[in-house]
Amino acid sequence: MMHVMTTQILGQVAAVADDLSAFGQDPWWLILVKAVAIFVVLVLLTLFNIWLERRVVARMQHRIGPNVNGPFGLLQSLADGVKLALKEDIMPKAADKVVYFLAPVIAVIPAFVTFAVIPFGPEVGLPFTDRTTPLQLTDMPVAVLFVMAVASIGIYGIVLGGWSSGSTYSLLGGLRSSAQMISYEVAMGLALVAVFLYAGSMSTSEIVAAQNPGQEYWLGVIPVPTWYALILLPSFVIYVISMVGETNRAPFDLPEAEGELVGGFHTEYASLKFALFFLAEYINMATVAALATTLFLGGWHAPWPIIQLWEGADSGYWPLLWFFGKMFMFIFMFIWLRGSLPRLRYDQFMAFGWKRLIPISLVWIIAVATIRVVTLDGGIDRSYLLAAAGVFLVLFLVLFFIGDSGVEEEETARAAEAEVDAFAGGFPTPPMPPGGAVRGAALPMTFADRRPNVISDHTTTEATSQEDKP
Repeated sequence: MMHVMTTQILGQVAAVADDLSAFGQDPWWLILVKAVAIFVVLVLLTLFNIWLERRVVARMQHRIGPNVNGPFGLLQSLADGVKLALKEDIMPKAADKVVYFLAPVIAVIPAFVTFAVIPFGPEVGLPFTDRTTPLQLTDMPVAVLFVMAVASIGIYGIVLGGWSSGSTYSLLGGLRSSAQMISYEVAMGLALVAVFLYAGSMSTSEIVAAQNPGQEYWLGVIPVPTWYALILLPSFVIYVISMVGETNRAPFDLPEAEGELVGGFHTEYASLKFALFFLAEYINMATVAALATTLFLGGWHAPWPIIQLWEGADSGYWPLLWFFGKMFMFIFMFIWLRGSLPRLRYDQFMAFGWKRLIPISLVWIIAVATIRVVTLDGGIDRSYLLAAAGVFLVLFLVLFFIGDSGVEEEETARAAEAEVDAFAGGFPTPPMPPGGAVRGAALPMTFADRRPNVISDHTTTEATSQEDKP
């Protein structure tokens, strides 16, 4: 089976190389214009997303939010950026100065670079010229792997920023971030394998085209879904969960948990260096949202009702509207989660990634590969495969929501029986429970009595004074 799949994928990669002939033909000035346009759009998008987050969260909490600077408070983010730029830049005495300076730059540059292969629209004509160009800076046969590889470089910026600050809290925040982002990058990468198998390509423009073939109908009325968010629903769910953990956003914002680490990896940063970390976080939000739109929601193509009613919806510059509309749906989801859910405990978060998401992803990849081979060979009717996929989806949901509760109860009972000495283990790290990390509600701790016998001496003194009285 794997030999057949390998042969088919190699043949499809060769075909994709021919379909990418529209890229690499632009003159240098047009490439420069596209790069500058992407940079400007991302910076403006960051300013807007900050304003949108503050307004939406304020609405959820029955507040007003920013409404003074500019119409509807739209210039508040710009004012905050100017304030950060004018703040005093403090360099910690114990910091490694070179690495401390380079860490924010390492974090923010990959965030911009990843948008080089995101398709914003089809091939369009440039105003006042006869030239046509795709609304995409470039593309390649392994574009999605390029995005994953470049995005993973941003982890180094966070880790090095925490290490170079010379602070215990910053170091712990950087280590948390490296473990978290690597763990959830594994689940995210596995979620995309099913997309590669169905699309037969790792090129972003080809994946968008594969989700929008000629429309087919069931019984001549019901449109057959073509977006991978519906066809590959488990992959889509796993990707959405992973992208929240990958971007360190609530409820997975553990690397910067202010209740335990002051501010996380950027505790010792101020002024423009802190602003670069802030910029990288919001651009990474836009990156994973744009990638989800491209790989699962049909990219820049108009959604089903619009494309059926208006034939020109996918031509010209209109696809920009559909693309950013889908992307803002994910960004609103980020904001909604932040305003709704509390932060997870770190061991629960890591156990969820390694014990739930990754095993389910591996099983789902095997199922998709099997279905894909059988479908291509024409051995089984597609309706039977869809029924099997429905059964598998039910099992997926059962495994997803029903965990090892029996094991957790046994661990909790065993840990409750053991007495914990809160002064053991040294400083500043508190001791772990005897049976390891306990999942579930926090257990009451019992403390050994290490105080001198002050109460008995005080009682003896009072008794003596009572005897001396007449």
